[in-house]
Amino acid sequence: MASPEHPGSPGWRGPINQCRTRTRQEVLPPGPDLPCPGPEEAQDGPSSNSSMTTRELQEHWQKEKSRWKHVRLLFEIASARIEERKVSKFVMYQVVVIQTGSFDSDKAVVERRYSDFERLQKALLKRFGPELEDVAFPRKRLTGNLSAETICERRRELREYLRLLYAVRAVRRSREFLDFLTRPELREAFGCLRAGQYARALELLGRALPLQEKLTAHCPSAAVPALCAALVCLRDLERPAEAFAVGERALRCLRTRENHRYYAPLLDAMVRLAYALGKDFAALQSRLDENQLRRPTHRDATLKELTVREYLS
Repeated sequence: MASPEHPGSPGWRGPINQCRTRTRQEVLPPGPDLPCPGPEEAQDGPSSNSSMTTRELQEHWQKEKSRWKHVRLLFEIASARIEERKVSKFVMYQVVVIQTGSFDSDKAVVERRYSDFERLQKALLKRFGPELEDVAFPRKRLTGNLSAETICERRRELREYLRLLYAVRAVRRSREFLDFLTRPELREAFGCLRAGQYARALELLGRALPLQEKLTAHCPSAAVPALCAALVCLRDLERPAEAFAVGERALRCLRTRENHRYYAPLLDAMVRLAYALGKDFAALQSRLDENQLRRPTHRDATLKELTVREYLS
């Protein structure tokens, strides 16, 4: 069947206008995606009915091997500042994360309190216990926490703590470690999106996304909800060209994940953006049609409906 002339026409077959029910085994929770397995556990790849030649298969897996190459990160506590509240004072430590091996134009910067590090340590001990026996956590001080000497010493200790944690493969790929470094900013960003504060949401996503992408290089699809949130914000701020560029990044993250819950809604949004920008959307429409044919009883939410459900708890 030929594709309709444009999105919104009477024959439009995008997922938004199809009233379908979700099968039981396809039901997924609305929360953010968890990190995927590492390369030795990965299940993405050519389908069983792939028509690739032997040479093409070899080239495919060579690219996959390169994609799974471990990204090394360096952690630095670049600075610290004392923040005053009505009833308390505490130190905010600036954590800078840089990718090694090449010039990193997207260094990630977040701020965390000592109590945030302490909660991370408790969560990791609960889950990993023996694996952290060689990881020293900076001891808590009852007095002198705000002295320049103590703050300087703690900066060195926290830098070493993060370095040792990152050296443990299971820890650096854990939900606890990822949440410690990205969840506060992402949760606020998605809250701003729900409130229609798109400019503020974009600012927060711009800080969190580079770090999330670095930490989840072994599982690119983990960054898709945040990328799609950025697309929604840019689109609603009437910046379609930037929204389309972000959408292309998100689609690259899903190139082997066509059953991902964001795949069809993202394609639908991209088709509409391409049409609005005067771009050729035939290839995008074809991918969307193929996806719908594979799941004839499935009804997808819109991209915005998906993103506003993230980080509700």
